[in-house]
Amino acid sequence: MALNLEAVGQKIGPVKKDYRWKDVILYALGVGAGFDELEFVYEKDLKVIPSFGIAAVFEFLSHIAQKAEVNYAGILHGEQELIYHSPIPTEGTMVTEGKISDIFDMGKDKGAIVVGESVTCDEKGRRLFTSVIRLFCRLDGGFGGKPAPAAKVEIPERAPDFEDEAQPSQDQPLLYRLSGDVFQLHVDPEFAKMSGFEMPIMHGLCTHGYACRSLIKNLVPGEPERVHRLSCRFSRPLYPGDPIKTQIWKVEDGKAVWRTINSKTGDVVITNGVFEYGDIPKDEIRFDGKVAIITGAGGGLGRVYAKDLAARGAKVVVNDLGGARDGSGGGSVTPAQKVVDEIVAEGGTAIANYDNVATSEGGENIVKMAADAFGTVDILINNAGILRDKSFLKMDPESWQAVLDVHLNGAYHVTRPAFAVMREKGYGRIINTTSAAGLYGNFGQTNYSAAKMGLVGLMNTLKIEGRKYNIKVNTIAPLAASRLTEDILPPDLFDKLKPEYVSPLVLFLCSDRCEVSGNIYNAGMGVFNRAAVVTGAGTVIGDAASWPSVEDVSAAIDKISSLKNGKEYEELNAVVGDIINAFSSPAKAETPAADDSAGKFTDVAAVFDAMTGAFQPDAAKGVNVVFQYDISGDKGGNWFCEIADGTCSVSAGTHDKPTCTLSMSDTDFLAMMNGELPAMQAYTAGKLKIGGDIMKSQLIEKLFKL
Repeated sequence: MALNLEAVGQKIGPVKKDYRWKDVILYALGVGAGFDELEFVYEKDLKVIPSFGIAAVFEFLSHIAQKAEVNYAGILHGEQELIYHSPIPTEGTMVTEGKISDIFDMGKDKGAIVVGESVTCDEKGRRLFTSVIRLFCRLDGGFGGKPAPAAKVEIPERAPDFEDEAQPSQDQPLLYRLSGDVFQLHVDPEFAKMSGFEMPIMHGLCTHGYACRSLIKNLVPGEPERVHRLSCRFSRPLYPGDPIKTQIWKVEDGKAVWRTINSKTGDVVITNGVFEYGDIPKDEIRFDGKVAIITGAGGGLGRVYAKDLAARGAKVVVNDLGGARDGSGGGSVTPAQKVVDEIVAEGGTAIANYDNVATSEGGENIVKMAADAFGTVDILINNAGILRDKSFLKMDPESWQAVLDVHLNGAYHVTRPAFAVMREKGYGRIINTTSAAGLYGNFGQTNYSAAKMGLVGLMNTLKIEGRKYNIKVNTIAPLAASRLTEDILPPDLFDKLKPEYVSPLVLFLCSDRCEVSGNIYNAGMGVFNRAAVVTGAGTVIGDAASWPSVEDVSAAIDKISSLKNGKEYEELNAVVGDIINAFSSPAKAETPAADDSAGKFTDVAAVFDAMTGAFQPDAAKGVNVVFQYDISGDKGGNWFCEIADGTCSVSAGTHDKPTCTLSMSDTDFLAMMNGELPAMQAYTAGKLKIGGDIMKSQLIEKLFKL
């Protein structure tokens, strides 16, 4: 099987992990802690060994392997980096989200490297740590991909400053695996031999935990909360019972390099170790090195966005024509320059721009000024706006066009050159400004409402075109006091609608932590929510042989109008696909929403009855295998599936020479067949056991479409 290169960039998660203080202690015991480190193994004044983080989210690693479709028989944990943002609590819930960031090809006989990046937060959203995992896939190389960049940590040519000896027991993997890594390579002698090892090997992450303890002991004794970064490469396998030695060199204040050696053989089993320690930097969103353009930033919301971005390190282009609220007049340099002066006085970096966004030349000039002054553009907030409110019949063409020119055309004029810069560099954040008037309507604002809804359409397509360039495009609908609303809102409400209440959400959407794109958010007075276009399930009227009549539509208008079981769509093609599918298989009756059993297997035997019909002969060319299924439980039994020469047969019983044997409980098997339990997750969690040729078991998902 080939690696799934399309998995790069796809979101993984959220993956949740609930844990208690007993799990923290079990992990500590699994990595060798004992009475000499009571703070790690006794619930009184308990502290967490920082490397517990990766063990607690081990399930995320399985999702990486599953999405990349690696050959499980050749998978090893190659490298691991952990960057800590807050101390890990002694119990709670960890929520992990991330993606496969890259796949490298080391060559046909050398394997591949799959890189997964993730951020883990607690249940309240506080960031705990960032993880970068590199899986070494020994059997997946040679697909013609790019090579991995070279990375080497230099070890000083002197004796280490600290050396720690340790003696894992021969049974250490049996204890460590209870923290989540139940991969057969570390416990099953037959599987280990099939994978090329004499016997089950130590978990690399278990040895990693031993090293973490040593680093804490020698560099931050008793203060695991001061560990900032821990990274390394797993270079050689280690057999249980072999003694290890962790060697540590201090290279500067707050930083050390390290490695772990097999004391018995002299082999380096962990290399390229880096350990950074000290007070963990405050976990805050920063914009150091980023360049932001904010249009209409001479007052109100734009001014607050500009000042807040600058306060967090961004270099800001403050654009404002300085015209009247209705766009009339020749403009003024005063509003934009005043904001720049405020930013500079507070230690920030900013320049003023007075171009008119309503012209293409103005848009080009704004982006050019940013590039000339600061070298690039990372962030664009389309905030400029004017008002010319009139009831529709009094809305003259000039008032209509003037508002569209600033709001909608203005966003186009600035975004187009900014988007080109962002696409070239592979990064960008764009925020459009819509309004509740555009989303929901408001009397006397047809021009404004049309322009503001047009900005949502602009976002919807830009999110698609920017997707592969890491350009995130979102839209904010702020409710805030500004010169556009000062005589529209009651004075007491106007005072409560501070722009400062809106700015935090906008700054998040501008940050590199923002992974969402194509979303609309309402914000005001500290209240935030998301708005979306939702399409109802609808109904099919007529068929290919007859058109529906007006009367047919009239009779079905309640079903057509219903938003029950509605859904969001990412793009046009998804809508068209659902329409085609609905017409091909029109719904006969509306199924009650509470009925979750429809289309799901409730009996194990029914799965095997369905297998021959789900067989894909085109995927079976040249395949000759026998899959034996041993399902335990009241609904279980034994079945085997023979595939040969493009044919498939399924029989009850036990085959005398199966290619591989798959064993699991009836409840887990049904959950897997119903799509509720991913196969890779079942395997790594020990719910699915595979004997024989594990490589061939990976053919099952290709051969059957249940």
